[in-house]
Amino acid sequence: MSDPAGPAEVSVPKVVPQAAPAGPQAHHTSQMSVLVGLLQSIQNAIIPLLLISFGSAGAGLLIALPVGIAIIAIGTAFSYLRWKRLTYTIGAQDIRVESGVLSRSARSVPYERIQDVSLEQKFLPRLLGLVAVKFETGAGGGEDLSLSYLAEDAGEELRQLVRERRDAQEGDRVSAEGDTPPKALDSEPEAEPLFTMGPRRLFTFGLFEFSLAVFAVLGGVLQYADSFVDFEIWDPDLWQSVLEEQSSTLAALGPNVQFVGGVLGLLGLFVIGSLTGMVRVFTREWGFLLERTARGFRRRRGLFTRTDVVMPIHRVQGIVIGTRMIRYRFGWHRLRFVSLAQDMGSASHDVAPFARMGEIAPIAQAAGFHLPDEGADWHRASTRYRIDSAVGDALFFLLAAIAAWVATRNFSPEWTTLAVATALGFAAIAAIANLLAWRFHRHALDATQIMATKGVLSPTSQIATRLKLHSVEIAQGPISRWRGYATLHLGLAGGEFSIPGVPLARAREVRREVLDTIAATDFSELESQAAR
Repeated sequence: MSDPAGPAEVSVPKVVPQAAPAGPQAHHTSQMSVLVGLLQSIQNAIIPLLLISFGSAGAGLLIALPVGIAIIAIGTAFSYLRWKRLTYTIGAQDIRVESGVLSRSARSVPYERIQDVSLEQKFLPRLLGLVAVKFETGAGGGEDLSLSYLAEDAGEELRQLVRERRDAQEGDRVSAEGDTPPKALDSEPEAEPLFTMGPRRLFTFGLFEFSLAVFAVLGGVLQYADSFVDFEIWDPDLWQSVLEEQSSTLAALGPNVQFVGGVLGLLGLFVIGSLTGMVRVFTREWGFLLERTARGFRRRRGLFTRTDVVMPIHRVQGIVIGTRMIRYRFGWHRLRFVSLAQDMGSASHDVAPFARMGEIAPIAQAAGFHLPDEGADWHRASTRYRIDSAVGDALFFLLAAIAAWVATRNFSPEWTTLAVATALGFAAIAAIANLLAWRFHRHALDATQIMATKGVLSPTSQIATRLKLHSVEIAQGPISRWRGYATLHLGLAGGEFSIPGVPLARAREVRREVLDTIAATDFSELESQAAR
């Protein structure tokens, strides 16, 4: 007898698929970045608006407004699309950045390749509380990553997070090699100020930064002057008539008034040049502060564009101490670090742009270098190199004298004599300058570093640690091979270090000692010490 209820139903449990573990999430930069793009578009539209308004007669304003609105709208739209398409992902092993509007690009950089993370604030983002976060990889230029823009707090948090993960990877690598891993810093020790520049120092600095760049700007503006004035500004006949009229007026004033006018003109030129230099110095170096922190050297500066850069000590490959002709007479110098990272497109970081030697010495010592003392074993360049350099420079001007004679022989004898005498005078000056400069062209090698100096009116010194040189090359051309001297090319990561005119025997001695130092060094131990 069959069961009227039919076969019993078997309950089958439903299988609910489990969600895959969530990976690192992609993040957008701050939405305020679009507002920065809008403000920059307005800024970019100002000059075209002015040119169209003044250059299109009565209908200029009617044409300029639609053009300006179009420029602002297009710029803002692209700014929004760039923000929408830019994402960054903080992974366990690397940071990944994806960007691109029309073409998509993605780049992933392991934490171990990131040397440091710097923050930069240009004027408009700074007003909105935004920062650009730059990841320095040592490749330089466009190879470094950059995120524009994040809120100030978010930028600082991202910098600390990337640093911690980079240090953790370094600790794991050192532990795998059997060494003691670096100790984590529970709290950052208080930074030690090494160098600062207040308003008074900046004012003095500006006096030595004489610049006539304002006249270059005026020259560029004059390219469009015909649109603003009703006469041809580049008409030579116009200016010739003006000069003739003014020369007759000046001649009537007498020599005393002419002399006073010339002095006032030079004084005005000096004031304009000094003010231009001061503006550049105050905007670039305002609030300059160099500190020694647990992570290295931290430098902050800038009035409108504020930068915050940290340079790890073990990344400093060398130092350069330079100056200029006038400031050297007053005892002012400039200190730069040669580093693997970039500083505004340069391989050198300004750490003391305007300082006394007494201020430079402790900074160099904190970076692991020492300035040469009176007992340094200096070696000058070869005397044959001195003679060859003097003859070579003088020969160039002698050829110029011959060319001047050929070019002016059909003119009056006075012009020919003046042209030839000028070229011969420059030839004599070049020869004498080379002979005098030889005394200041020298190098020294001690137990830990190599030093070189050059220059008479504005000397420059370069110092590198022997351990951080990765090659030594002796280069000779046809003349130097015949005369018995060479140029030493020292392989310095992030910079160049060359010593010309070294006697061949001395060049071989320097190469042997530097290579012996490199061969006797356990670089894995040095990396472990740097990590600690």
